[in-house]
Amino acid sequence: MKNLNNPEETNVDNQIVRIKNKLKIIFNHDLNLPVETCPIKDILSVASDKWSILIILFLGFINATENPKIPKEMAAPMNLVLHSKYSLTIPYLQKNFVGFKEALAFKESQGKYRVVNTLGYLGKYQFGASTLERFKIYNTTSFLHNPELQEQVFIAYCKVNKWILRKDITRSVGKVMNGVKITESGILAAAHLSGAGNVKKYLRSNGLKNLSDAYGSSIKSYMKTFSGYDVSFIKGDREASI
Repeated sequence: MKNLNNPEETNVDNQIVRIKNKLKIIFNHDLNLPVETCPIKDILSVASDKWSILIILFLGFINATENPKIPKEMAAPMNLVLHSKYSLTIPYLQKNFVGFKEALAFKESQGKYRVVNTLGYLGKYQFGASTLERFKIYNTTSFLHNPELQEQVFIAYCKVNKWILRKDITRSVGKVMNGVKITESGILAAAHLSGAGNVKKYLRSNGLKNLSDAYGSSIKSYMKTFSGYDVSFIKGDREASI
């Protein structure tokens, strides 16, 4: 039984009542109530519709894949109209060089710069030590902690491979081998996987010499997965360097 003469007990009871009332207000939100009832909930309610959430996710993705060292023309977004009712457009990566390198990076390392696989391949694009030495990079620990350098090496490596494979690109693009249409981006991706020399053998054997890496990825699979990207940004350069 409550002691009405005890002010402390009465205060505690009042606090419990106030807390219960506030919880009721928060979880049964009335728009006519002042916003100070629950600021967090009021903020979330504004962005809780599906279009707002989708916009936030896309903006986060674009920022995560943006590279300030890549020329703007390589990352020019297209506009995707979701619904004419909302006149809403959302930028997304095209099938250009940025799309190509990010797709390849995700396949290699899920886009993580500091990954080292079980065979010792390093970074976002999983370079071997011998490839890094080609670009005068000998400190692999420093390389893993330098995203900008990893991006530069990838571009330089693509330039070298494009120069090595320049004649095969001219002869083979547009042909179909093993049910896969040969494209320039597919050739560059396959060269990243197995080396330009093995891609030459694949193309010149009409797809018969289809090598695979230790994890089962084959030249054919890379030709298919990474086909159709516009990689004209890359110019073949035998002496490409960092």
